Amino acid sequence: MYNTYSVIFFPKNSNGNKQGLVPIYLRITVNGRRCELSIKRKIPLKSWNPKTGSMRGKSGDAGEFNRYLNSIRNRIDRIYEDLVKEKADFTVETMRDIYTGKNKDRKMLLEIFQEHNDQVENLIGKDFAYGTFERYRTAKKHVEEYILKEYRLKDIPVKNVDHSFITGFEYFLKTKRKCSHNTAVKYITNFKKIIRIAIANNWINRDPFLHWKAKLKIVDREFLSEDEIQKLIQKEFQTDRLDLVKDIFLFSCFTGLAYADVKKLSENNLVIGIDGNKWIKVNRTKTDSRTNIPLLPTALEIIKKYSDRPDASAKLLPILTNQKMNAYLKEIGDICKIQKNLTFHLARHTFATTITLSNGVPIESVSKMLGHKNLKTTQHYAKILDQKVSQDMLALRRRMSKNVEFNPSTSAKKTDELGETMKSN
Repeated sequence: MYNTYSVIFFPKNSNGNKQGLVPIYLRITVNGRRCELSIKRKIPLKSWNPKTGSMRGKSGDAGEFNRYLNSIRNRIDRIYEDLVKEKADFTVETMRDIYTGKNKDRKMLLEIFQEHNDQVENLIGKDFAYGTFERYRTAKKHVEEYILKEYRLKDIPVKNVDHSFITGFEYFLKTKRKCSHNTAVKYITNFKKIIRIAIANNWINRDPFLHWKAKLKIVDREFLSEDEIQKLIQKEFQTDRLDLVKDIFLFSCFTGLAYADVKKLSENNLVIGIDGNKWIKVNRTKTDSRTNIPLLPTALEIIKKYSDRPDASAKLLPILTNQKMNAYLKEIGDICKIQKNLTFHLARHTFATTITLSNGVPIESVSKMLGHKNLKTTQHYAKILDQKVSQDMLALRRRMSKNVEFNPSTSAKKTDELGETMKSN
């Protein structure tokens, strides 16, 4: 129980130096045990007020010096309050080391998170995409909010993160932040990287994630049907902005490219492929993996439509911001009476299902065009339609009907003969 605590300032040397200046020291006392350290400031001894523990006078120098003393006192008070709230076993030396930054065992969670995020931000365009940085920044914000709500603290030592912290954070994301199960798991996975950093640097000696298991739930991803795609193709809009957004969206439906990849396309990405036709070859922004896509007629027409525009630049298509694209897509969906949540990423799902898999393109080829590193990722995007299953089974029926002829009377006769044989035996 820490029932005594005090902070005072005092001049260390009553004699002072040749200029009459004395160093001011800080004394921290906890349960009768004390430690002292210099605040790295000197003032004339005659200017010190021992009753108030501050500098005399109302001059600018006195005001600045006393504000500095108050900032030190406030910082020490916060350290003490945090330690008490954490119910940590500490001494006055612990407080001193935290104040001076010498307590290596007390590595703070949000400080590590911020250091990591700063590194990611500096590597945008090299090792990371901007979207990755955004996810880590949002994850850190959620952890910060959780600590403030649950612990009433601005930060906690990383060694205090345990299984209870993780499950509590998951509950916080799903209830207070209204995150879906998959979104919550992704944020916790981002947070898990920070813990792995702490383990690798020996800031903690145990893995709090050891008994935490969470799997992403398989979600049936929406996509457009052939009828809905045709409805978009045939729809003529009176406003240029909606017409542009429709075209760019359809371009993604017929190429499978994500927003960030469409945005960076240039003439240099158009090449003649192995079949003598035009292909798009580009490195995906998200994974930096190479993707090669033969261009279908609809995609070629859209490229041709915008190739001679007056404002043509190095970009292949005049794409708007992702936020505006998605906002206008909702408007397009309402106008075309499409009862689905139209987002730009929906086009990628449509390419994987309606455009490719439903038309007999093998999933391995689809995976390669989408730029996925493994087939499992493609399977999440690509839902085989019942219509495709029906078509495949119909083709099988036709093949089997040619090769096998089933005659009920002949079959019954053979069955009777088999029965008689078994009786005689």
